[in-house]
Amino acid sequence: MSAFALLTAWVGQAQDAPAPTTVNHPDWSRNAVIYEANVRQATPSGTFKAFEAELPRLRDLGVDIVWLMPIHPISEDQRKGKLGSYYAVRDYKGTNPEFGSIDDLRDLVRKAHELGLKVIIDWVPNHSGCDNAWVKNHPEWYARNEQGEMFGPYDWTDVYKFDYSVPEMRKAMIDAMSFWLREADIDGFRCDVAAEVPTDFWNEARPALEAVKPGIFMLAEAPNPDLMEHAFDMDYNWPMKDLFSAIAATSGQYTFAGQDGAVRTFPETHADAIFTRLAEEAAIYPGDSYLMNMITNHDLNSWEGTEFDRLGNLQGAFAVLMYTLPGMPLIYTGQEVGLNRAFEFFDKDTAPDYASAPAVTEFYRTLNNLRHTRPELRMGKDGAAVERIPTASPDVIAFRRGDVTVVANLGAADVKPFKKAPKLDGAADIFTGATEPPRTLAPGQYFIFVK
Repeated sequence: MSAFALLTAWVGQAQDAPAPTTVNHPDWSRNAVIYEANVRQATPSGTFKAFEAELPRLRDLGVDIVWLMPIHPISEDQRKGKLGSYYAVRDYKGTNPEFGSIDDLRDLVRKAHELGLKVIIDWVPNHSGCDNAWVKNHPEWYARNEQGEMFGPYDWTDVYKFDYSVPEMRKAMIDAMSFWLREADIDGFRCDVAAEVPTDFWNEARPALEAVKPGIFMLAEAPNPDLMEHAFDMDYNWPMKDLFSAIAATSGQYTFAGQDGAVRTFPETHADAIFTRLAEEAAIYPGDSYLMNMITNHDLNSWEGTEFDRLGNLQGAFAVLMYTLPGMPLIYTGQEVGLNRAFEFFDKDTAPDYASAPAVTEFYRTLNNLRHTRPELRMGKDGAAVERIPTASPDVIAFRRGDVTVVANLGAADVKPFKKAPKLDGAADIFTGATEPPRTLAPGQYFIFVK
């Protein structure tokens, strides 16, 4: 029984579970690790050429999918900061001259493919920059407020929102996406605020894009099961991210203060709540869906605090869960060396020193190797069931997936993990070589036992 099927049975909804997704996930995605590349900040020069030189390092780290943050020219009208937001697109068929030319991008993708890596690009379908050519040439493609004016959603004053009731606008968006499949041989898209765009557009777009390049990979920035029925391979596991933060806050580890100086508050939450969330996922998502697990990304890093601000001394334990719970793990630029600062979002910042923290890099290399070598941890229907192991504390999470057993203390104090320790005959921890957990676990202490 798959992890999704087992967890659905836990909540008594196996007969009412959603039908399996109609998306045919490429086989290479089943045990993949995804890396979000902030091209501007990833290297001192912030160019495609400079990032291309980092690809062998990422291959050796164990990355499979490289997600490039938006590559397009950035609008100047209403621009934020000196360089502007990547998500205010001026030209959907151009490259940002800050990064380089389309030929530079082609070279990057070609090198990635030679190394066995896939490349997806960030796509911004909900809105364009205020001086995108479509604003002047096709103003009827944009939504209007009560005053009849183009507008940006939320506080995004540098963009205008599209009107997806206009058929010609939809055709133009699919045409622009197809351009990059044809011209740069990319392998798919990460789609920004995908739930703000009608689901029927995505259901229309997926087969059209597959006709251009079969076997693409689509990631939705949304926690919406309906997007997974026919259009996307994977979506954001935002609820699990928030659950991680709530557990860390309960343990006194959440310290990030927002612009108003206030630290966010959360309801009291313990490690055992993770199993409740897994059951909820199983009940609402189509079978064989992928969810992306994360402890950081560009939005979290810039606006909600680093993983250390939000998770404190539990950061490593949550990274272990990101890799071993059902879902695909994400690494964001600098995470592989424990970068503990927020990148500037609208300006150039100092690149990470990728040689600065070899122990952290080895931690992620070990986890990536685990993903690649253990069939129990494959994505979707191919993954092993999650078997909960009883613990002596609600702050300790323990589970087994096939011959992979995970134990972690997500609390604030040393605890005895088990009333009766699980049998781990022939298993050893992938980090320390230990053959059984200690009688007490310190806060943030974790183990992954593998036979």
